[in-house]
Amino acid sequence: MGGGTEAFPDLGQHCQHPDCHQLDFLPFKCDGCRKVFCSEHRSYRTHECPKSDHNSRKVVVCEACSMSIEVTGRDGEGEKKMLERHERSGNCDPKKKKKPTCPVGRCKEILTFSNTSTCKTCQLKVCLKHRFPADHACRQAQACKGSWNDKFLAALASRNGRDCSKNGRGSASPSSTSSSVKAY
Repeated sequence: MGGGTEAFPDLGQHCQHPDCHQLDFLPFKCDGCRKVFCSEHRSYRTHECPKSDHNSRKVVVCEACSMSIEVTGRDGEGEKKMLERHERSGNCDPKKKKKPTCPVGRCKEILTFSNTSTCKTCQLKVCLKHRFPADHACRQAQACKGSWNDKFLAALASRNGRDCSKNGRGSASPSSTSSSVKAY
């Protein structure tokens, strides 16, 4: 089926979907079945491509060792065959199955590089949800919590009512500055 117009006979192509045959000047070629489609039928699902998974990438997780195995559609092998080949290869080690999880009770978050935080007080590795000492019941933080509060309150009391803005930094003197806002 040729495309185009009388003036430009080589311009565009007809959609090869059985119910469409629309002349499209910017056609799409399916990389699975190698047919030409209009913008409406270009996806695998809309033209029901028989080779839609030829370029797909899937990951199968081995139940024995929790290792992820990439499966591509081009291999023609099923997931079961890939898992069997993995088990026979010698790379399958059931001892590696246990991945570290957050030690906080009822939290089942698996600790990875990007979501792990180490507590500065107790050196416990926890997930990001429990990174603060109060969230993971940090014993050392609770033990020194009273002394930290005492230090803070002592520093606050030592100010004796002095305001930080009136201590001579950034202004000439408290008497020479006038307030632009009046309180009623």
